[in-house]
Amino acid sequence: MRRGAWLGRLWRSGTGRFGMMTVLVVLLAAGVALFWTPFDTAHTDIDIRWEPPGWPHLLGTDGTGRDILSLIMAGAGTAVFVAVGAGVIATVIGIALAALGALTARWVRESVAVLVDILIAFPVLLIAMMISAVWGGSLWVVIWSVGIGFGVNIARVTRPELRRVLHSEFVLAGRASGLTPAQNLWRHLLPNAAPVFIVQLSWGMAIAVLAEAGLSYLGFGAPVTDPSWGVLLADMQRYITVHPVAVVWPGLAVTITVLALNLLGDALRDATDPTLSHGRDPMAPRPRAATRHTPGVRA
Repeated sequence: MRRGAWLGRLWRSGTGRFGMMTVLVVLLAAGVALFWTPFDTAHTDIDIRWEPPGWPHLLGTDGTGRDILSLIMAGAGTAVFVAVGAGVIATVIGIALAALGALTARWVRESVAVLVDILIAFPVLLIAMMISAVWGGSLWVVIWSVGIGFGVNIARVTRPELRRVLHSEFVLAGRASGLTPAQNLWRHLLPNAAPVFIVQLSWGMAIAVLAEAGLSYLGFGAPVTDPSWGVLLADMQRYITVHPVAVVWPGLAVTITVLALNLLGDALRDATDPTLSHGRDPMAPRPRAATRHTPGVRA
C-alpha cells in the first residue's frame, strides 16, 4: 500500500472523518486543559450556582458555581490518560500472548490458549470493582484492569491471524533469507494482523473511557477531587429533576467519545486492510465487463 494512501481513504470515509475529528477535539481539549481552562475548576461561587448555559459560562455552572465547560475540558484529560494507558498495556500484553500462542512450541501454544480462556472468563469491570474495593479507587486500577482484560481479548483475536499468515510464502521466504522470528513477526506477521488488532484496540480504549466514567460514577474510579466525567455525572445526577440540562454535558462527552473511538477503529480497519476493496462492498459481486461488439460477429 502506498505510504499515506490509508490516510486519504480514512478521510474519505464519513465514519472515519467523524471519528478522527472528534478524537482530535478531545485530545486538543485535554492538552489545552493542562495549561488553561475558561475558569478555575477549583473555584466555587455560590452566587452563580446552577446558571443556565450562556455567557460567560457557555455550558452553565454546577451546584457549587463551578464552570461546567472547564470541568468537561479537565475531564477530557483524565479520559485520554486512561484510554492511552489502557491501550498501551493491552497492546503489550496482547502482542506478547499472541506471539507466544502462534510462534512457539506446541505445549507453549496450548498453555497460552488455556491461560487466555481462563482470563477472558472474568469481566473487566468486575475485576476493577473487586480490586478497587480492596485497594481503594484509583485511575491506575481502571487502567490496569481494562488493559489486562483487553490485552487478553487482543491475544485471542490476533493469534489466529498470526497462525494464518505464518505459513504464507513471504513469511517462509523471510525465514529462508535469515530473518529471526522476532524480525518476521515485526515485518510480516503484525502488519497483516493489524486490521483485526486495530479494531480490538479501539474497542478497548473506548471501553476504558466508559469504564473510568462508570467506576468513577459508582465511587470505584477517580477520587472525587480529580476531574472526571464520571465524578461530574455523579455530582449532577443528584439534581437531575431540578437541573436536568447540567447532566447532559458529561453524559454527552462520554457517549460521543466512546462512539468516535469505535467508528475510528472500524474506519482504520477498512483503510489499512489491503484485502478490502475500498469504496465497494467486498462481498458484492463484481460488475460484468461490457461486451465489445464487432461488426459481423455475434456477441
